[in-house]
Amino acid sequence: MDCIFCKIAGGQIPSSIVYEDAELIAIKDINPAAPVHILIIPKAHIDSLDQASEKDIQLLGHIQLVAAQLAREHKTAESGYRIVNNCGEGGGQSVFHVHYHLLGGREMQWPPG
Repeated sequence: MDCIFCKIAGGQIPSSIVYEDAELIAIKDINPAAPVHILIIPKAHIDSLDQASEKDIQLLGHIQLVAAQLAREHKTAESGYRIVNNCGEGGGQSVFHVHYHLLGGREMQWPPG
């Protein structure tokens, strides 16, 4: 499979890892949109959230808890942060491997875009 996030999770492409466990890898975004911009990526390939199923419930919940943990570790939990999942081309998804953006360190605007 020619998926950049699969290659990052597999260690084939170097990245700035801030968290890793058996199911997830979290890396600093190379084009940050906020002072804290971390990508949380499941190691298992799922094209998008639309492709997730009942078997992925535990993984998706784990992502949320890891996002909160990373927000605390990066000192954004108290001031506030945003977790974003872009789904599909029209939703802004550019890498078709489900992933979440943890954004913090600045005031988030609404609507987001």
